Amino acid sequence: MNTQNDWNKVIIKEFRANAGKVGGPFLGKTLLILHTIGAKSGQQHINPVAYITDDERFVIIASKGGAPTNPDWYYNILANPRVTVEVGTEQFTARASISIEPERTRLFAKMVDMMPGFADYQKKTTRIIPVIILSREK
Repeated sequence: MNTQNDWNKVIIKEFRANAGKVGGPFLGKTLLILHTIGAKSGQQHINPVAYITDDERFVIIASKGGAPTNPDWYYNILANPRVTVEVGTEQFTARASISIEPERTRLFAKMVDMMPGFADYQKKTTRIIPVIILSREK
């Protein structure tokens, strides 16, 4: 297992085998599986992503571990904001939107409360890490 894609596949397999529960660095944390459509390829992409909730919305962070660029899935949702989300054993369609200030800062801080490593990611980069809201389609 030597690539991010391999690591993601292992996490996704564990997530699905254990009704949304994952061990290792995600033990006791909330994780969802995000399905996006590639901005360039038009192909489906699947990524495990940490989340928090804000009322009925799911909130995810495009941190990419503090890299200088956003993760590919971020560009996918900009191009195709209709996504599929797996949480626990449930799967549903959602609309992704980019949070703006001052809500962005509030939600980012809420994520840091759950997973303090996100504060380190922000310190590692000069970009403002995007906060994405996933609103369930009705």
